[in-house]
Amino acid sequence: MTTHLVEQWRRAGADEVRVAADLDELAVLAGRATGPVLLSGVDLVAHTTVLKHLATSPVAGTAALVLGDPPADGHAAVREERGQVVSAAPAGGLPEATGSFGGALRVVPADLPALVAAARTAAAAPAPTAAGGTPADLTGGPADPIGGSAVDRLFAAFTATGTLTFAHRVRLLVAHRVVDPAGLAAARAELAGVDEDATELRLSVKERDDFFTTYFVSSWSPYVTKVCARLGLTPTGVTMISVLFAVVAAVLFGVGGRPALVTGGVLLYLGFMLDCVDGQLARYTRDFSPWGGWLDTMADRAKEYVVYAGLGFGMTHAGLGDGWVLALAAMTLQTVRHHTDAWYGVLHDEAARRPKAASPGGGIGDRLNAASNRVQADTGSVSYWLKRTVVFPIGERWALIALAAALFDTRVALIAVLVWGVLAFAYTGALRTLRARFMRVPVLGTVDAGLHRDDGPLLRRFGGRIPAQLPLAVLAVLGAVGLLGAALVGGDTARWAAPAALLVLLAAGLGARGRAEGALDWLVPAALRAAEYVFAIAVGVAGDVPLPLVFGYVFVLTLLHYDLVARLEKRQPAPPLHDLTLGWEGRSILLVVALIAGFAWVGTATLGTYLFVVFVMTVVATWVTVPARAARTAPAR
Repeated sequence: MTTHLVEQWRRAGADEVRVAADLDELAVLAGRATGPVLLSGVDLVAHTTVLKHLATSPVAGTAALVLGDPPADGHAAVREERGQVVSAAPAGGLPEATGSFGGALRVVPADLPALVAAARTAAAAPAPTAAGGTPADLTGGPADPIGGSAVDRLFAAFTATGTLTFAHRVRLLVAHRVVDPAGLAAARAELAGVDEDATELRLSVKERDDFFTTYFVSSWSPYVTKVCARLGLTPTGVTMISVLFAVVAAVLFGVGGRPALVTGGVLLYLGFMLDCVDGQLARYTRDFSPWGGWLDTMADRAKEYVVYAGLGFGMTHAGLGDGWVLALAAMTLQTVRHHTDAWYGVLHDEAARRPKAASPGGGIGDRLNAASNRVQADTGSVSYWLKRTVVFPIGERWALIALAAALFDTRVALIAVLVWGVLAFAYTGALRTLRARFMRVPVLGTVDAGLHRDDGPLLRRFGGRIPAQLPLAVLAVLGAVGLLGAALVGGDTARWAAPAALLVLLAAGLGARGRAEGALDWLVPAALRAAEYVFAIAVGVAGDVPLPLVFGYVFVLTLLHYDLVARLEKRQPAPPLHDLTLGWEGRSILLVVALIAGFAWVGTATLGTYLFVVFVMTVVATWVTVPARAARTAPAR
């Protein structure tokens, strides 16, 4: 059995496979390692694909195999939240267990010191006996010391260090830990009953997706995925093709006329299908890369906003009103929504890693969490699909745009996106605010708050320390809205009111360096995005800047901010040249200076072009220059 598992790990991509005599030897081996370490006990019986998927998991950190089987004696029970292992303990010692440790672990280099410490701690602890002892090698050979309870004690000690560990669940394939010959025979029979190659293609589809994607895209996109794999296309290549489809659809929406609108709707649907295929192809071929993940995130948003621009131009061209107003509103709304989504996810991840405070009788937040978990667990029910659809995910947005444009016109498409988007924002915002209010987990202070607020050099040096970041950010939004209202009224009022509105906007800087310990401070970045975008639009309206130019300027801002969101999700540092983007306060000051000087459109165009150039230089530095320099200076192995 040990020999077979060793061969499986080699087929799964392991460069070198070693069998440790005990946990002390494992600690020595892990201490010498310079790359990721894969380890498992000898009692694991699984498809090789299970091991390969664990070894190539796209999550950035350590990942542990977690099974749905109840833990046997000597095996560790696991409790997980939002895909993270938050605790592990012997069977029966974890009342809220959600699964059992699958006996396999992938440890990234940054977590190897924790693994070494855990191995030494587990080695020093008394080993269980009898039913909890180390299992024999069920092939009839000698027992391997690193099996059964040894690897479980190691995992429990490793989890106790607080190291972030992601749960890698087995789906469609087979993985069991066996304790006797009968279990071994049953597991091998179950493995033989699964077509591993066909299942691997099915596994390329996300386990849980939204209604439209599940039933109208993923029902047939795996066939396209397989064709792409046979043609040798990469996920990045498919992403670029999907961008091309979206751009052509946007052009057709701008051209107008029923044939163009219908064709644009079809291309938009096919482009979304390819947007799903790039991820499926990455999972099918195990071709994951940080660059591919970043590009996919940025391309999704850029495609959507290019489509908004096409709709806005088409509406204006068709004489249905100024479509750029609706396009700007849709882009601003969607960006703010995405920021709240990203930060709420960070909030939940942070909450999962913290001990839960006792709540006598259960508070509103506890009841909302329980209700949400019940709905999410009831996969396929009406309430489940309603919950996933009402939030207006990307599949539903693209479907709505395609249908509304093809059946009606571009104005209806934009209005529909805005109405559903506002309702979804109100629904998610209200419920998440309530849940966060009772979770009481400050999250903004766990990261570089100045970076993710997008404070510039001015605020980083002179910002205030008032511990009221959210109220000040909301005040900034109100100031921007007030200026926009004055600009829409017309006259020179807005031009001379702009300095006062700028002062109100800059008031958000009074808390730039203050403590971010509020339960709702996760809303601060989204509020600052709303304030800056609305302020820029107001300056543009007051200065008679053509709205397409204003749209382009705000679009460039969204690129900068989505780059920060991508870095937040990966916990990456500030991008190169970040200070050159001037921060939201610096950009807003320059726009007001240009407005008062009487060349708002020149200022908007110049600043937008400058920021786009800085963005492109940042992309090149991040994904080309810095990696190349690191490769040249890396020591030879």
